[in-house]
Amino acid sequence: MYITQLSVFVENKTGRLSEILDELTAHNINIRALSMADTEKYGILRMIVDDTLKAEEVLKASGVIVKNTPVIAIDIDDTPGGLGAVIAKLSANDVAVEYLYAFLAKDAPHAKVVLKVNNTTKAEELLK
Repeated sequence: MYITQLSVFVENKTGRLSEILDELTAHNINIRALSMADTEKYGILRMIVDDTLKAEEVLKASGVIVKNTPVIAIDIDDTPGGLGAVIAKLSANDVAVEYLYAFLAKDAPHAKVVLKVNNTTKAEELLK
């Protein structure tokens, strides 16, 4: 399923991430999934939230650089090789995975995976 992810540029400074999360909390925005990668000067916080438009507005208004990105969210079997089978199918059809992150809900039979690929439309068709 196609969804929108927010990519938030976060200065590598003590308390900056907390400020961003507090801003979302103050506006009753719930984070469903997230991943953070860093470099020496800044980090990129990638988030799936329950109200993407509101979150984008709130963060931009607070001076944060925010970009929205189309990604795919899928369920995969929570078994050895579950993710590998999905990636192999995409690779065999010339769809490159740029990055991904995953999570498992307690007692869930499936893992949730968020994928950023070079061809969202083709990937969605392949994974239906």
